[in-house]
Amino acid sequence: MFISKLQLLKAPTRIKDLCLLISSLFIVYLLLLLHQPQTLPPHHHHLPTTTTTATATSPTTLRHLVFSVASSSRTFPNRQSYLRLWHRPNSTRVFVFLDRPTSNSSAADDLPPTVVSADTSSFPYSFPRGNPAAVRIARIVKEIVLRNESDVRWFVFGDDDTLFFADNLVRTLSKYDHNQWYYVGSSSESYQQNAQGTFDMAYGGGGFAISQSLSRVLAGALDSCLVRYPHLYGSDARVYSCLAELGVGLTREPGFHQVDLRGNMFGMLTAHPLSPVLSLHHLDFMEPIFPNLSRTQAFEHLFKAVNVDPARVLQQTVCYDRANSLTVSVAWGYAVQVFEGNHLLPDLLPLQRTFRTLRRNKSLLSSLYMFNTREQFSDPCKRPVAFFLRSVASGSNKVTTDYTGHIVGNCSRTRAVDNLKQIRVFSEKPDFDIVEVKALRRQCCDILPSSNRLMAINIRQCGVDELISMQT
Repeated sequence: MFISKLQLLKAPTRIKDLCLLISSLFIVYLLLLLHQPQTLPPHHHHLPTTTTTATATSPTTLRHLVFSVASSSRTFPNRQSYLRLWHRPNSTRVFVFLDRPTSNSSAADDLPPTVVSADTSSFPYSFPRGNPAAVRIARIVKEIVLRNESDVRWFVFGDDDTLFFADNLVRTLSKYDHNQWYYVGSSSESYQQNAQGTFDMAYGGGGFAISQSLSRVLAGALDSCLVRYPHLYGSDARVYSCLAELGVGLTREPGFHQVDLRGNMFGMLTAHPLSPVLSLHHLDFMEPIFPNLSRTQAFEHLFKAVNVDPARVLQQTVCYDRANSLTVSVAWGYAVQVFEGNHLLPDLLPLQRTFRTLRRNKSLLSSLYMFNTREQFSDPCKRPVAFFLRSVASGSNKVTTDYTGHIVGNCSRTRAVDNLKQIRVFSEKPDFDIVEVKALRRQCCDILPSSNRLMAINIRQCGVDELISMQT
């Protein structure tokens, strides 16, 4: 075969072009390699890997929460009734941590399992007149992670005298990505308590939640932190200090209630923040929240409403009876207050001072709260008439709650109030999506045509530009 002179001249050019193409492809390959995410070796904290079988986009449910309850052999027998209120054996995952086994620590079918905490006597504790049990309770944060429970998105911590509203916790924590570092809780209601500790800490009795991704890292660091903070008083201060060293701040949710208060909680419960109630602590310092019931019976009565519509319980809704010049404030599932005359909504949002501070000292700081308060008149005839929950009825998506009057004193009232014996409230179970959970709005209500003895109220979503006032 003969090759022309022209072909011989073209051959080196084609070879040169081929070499350029190969080198270009190689450069592109190297650039792609450089932009690939690098897999870093795992940190070895000798902790088990928390398994998560649910996808990142699936909704958070109650089974994704693990509750750790700090208790002791001394307090556990007397506080089992509180645990029974909110623990549901087939749906909530709860572990009660004790200092040692007790005759009652083999949990009954309606109580959560108990765990004996590891010995923490080797850790220092130097707070004057404090209780070294604070170290044991702080270390529960590590011990619950070491259990390697499956499908955990959030670890929730509280005390054996803490009532958790578990369904509301699920709804609230769903706002946050459990794969990110979150420390969710609230501070004390007492200014003095926060001033003596820190305003940036979640109080352990009120409860707090830590995302699973943060919990694993915190568990690995906790023992070294416990050694550095022997001078602190409580377990929550130790957990907070270690989180602060990790660079994590508190995400505040006002539904957690430390309740550093004592006495009559009516003023607190009838003006709850515009947020689902998540917890109540210090139950033993409260008077019964319903008349003519014991403390435990009263909480059991409240949970009749909680079990039907947890998202709505204690939510304050205000409406006006213009015909009779009455202002009505509904704390759903608990109590309804009827005021004579026109009371502006902003004036009803501060808490009535029916309670006292937990500490009995009379210093100026002890009388300061972390929220706005208003006076409760010493003369009962100047107070609104209170109607307390009597019954709850639920069908399909409709809920009816009935409230009966609690008459105090021989007071002269207007005829409309004097004749009133019962209030019936109609509502629908809210089906909040994630947008509504993040951007809460107070609901509206209407006074329905009814008899002199019965007032009927319907709670509903407010119109787009609707105002809650006597005159719209």
